[in-house]
Amino acid sequence: MVGKVEHELEVRVPASELWEIYGGLEVGKMVTKLLPDVFESVEVVEGDGGVGTVLNVIFPKGTSLVTYLKEKFIVIDNEKRVKVVEVIEGGFLDLGFSLYQVYLQIIEKDSKSSIIKSSIEYEVKPGSEANASFVSIQNLQLVAEAIGKYLTEKV
Repeated sequence: MVGKVEHELEVRVPASELWEIYGGLEVGKMVTKLLPDVFESVEVVEGDGGVGTVLNVIFPKGTSLVTYLKEKFIVIDNEKRVKVVEVIEGGFLDLGFSLYQVYLQIIEKDSKSSIIKSSIEYEVKPGSEANASFVSIQNLQLVAEAIGKYLTEKV
């Protein structure tokens, strides 16, 4: 079984400013500050923020169906402002998923506003199809809203 969920949020922030956060490690630092009830910690396991970087993401106890996951940056396209992250351990892989990828794209609307496009693509192993109902874009939506709010209030 294959599926996809998406979310888009327009923010009054230049695309270049958003990409500075989303394109590397800064987003992990910000989510633990801005959303401590959603993300307990985000630690670099290996890498410097480029392709191949592996992060360990820990969720607060009792707040999520999964307690942790390790994700790897598999695509970072600075021209198109696209980042693809794949879960390589834990998370939904422990619930019968064979693939769980997060796509993040910053789309320039004009010089002062952008769209944060977030999506999750997944594949579920036979016998675990019911677990597809657990997939939610909510955390990525919360991240986009929190970062958008932080950057617009900072200005």
